[in-house]
Amino acid sequence: MIVVWLTIRVNPLIALGAVVGSTGFFIVSGFKQNAEEKEKQLTSGNLSDISKVLYLELIDTTFSIDGVLGAFAFTVSIPLILIGNGIGAFIVRYLTIHGVHTVQKYAYLKNGAMYSIGFLGIIMILESFGQHIVAWMPPLITFLVVGFFFYLSHRELEIKKAI
Repeated sequence: MIVVWLTIRVNPLIALGAVVGSTGFFIVSGFKQNAEEKEKQLTSGNLSDISKVLYLELIDTTFSIDGVLGAFAFTVSIPLILIGNGIGAFIVRYLTIHGVHTVQKYAYLKNGAMYSIGFLGIIMILESFGQHIVAWMPPLITFLVVGFFFYLSHRELEIKKAI
C-alpha cells in the first residue's frame, strides 16, 4: 500500500506493478496452501496415482511462477531467465526426489532464502524509484545471505554432533 501511495503520482505503472505483484503473491499463496493440504493427503496414502502426478505438476507450476518473478530481480534478459529457470527446475526436481532429507538437516536455509528474497524486493523497489544498483549487487547479496544462513545451519549440525 505504501509503495502504491508513493508511486501513483510519480509513475502509475510502478503502482500498477505493485498491485499486480501483490495479486500474484496472493494467488501463488493460495496454490501453496492448496498444495500443502494435498501433501497431507498424499502422505496419508488416500490419493490415487493420477492425483499424485497432478500434485507434482502443481508444485512445478508454483516454482515456475516464483522463479520467473524472482528472476527479474537479477536480469530482464529473457534468455537468461529461461536458462536459469530450466536449470532451477532440474535442481528442484533432483532435490525433491533425492535430497529432501539432506536439505532439511540445514535448519536455517529457509530463513536465508526468505531474507534473500526480501533484499531482492527492496532492490527492485529502489530501482523502480530510479536508484541505480550495480548489476553484481543482487547476486552478491543473495550469495552472502544464503551463505550466512548455510553457515549457521552447518554450525548447529556440528554442535549437535559434538553433543
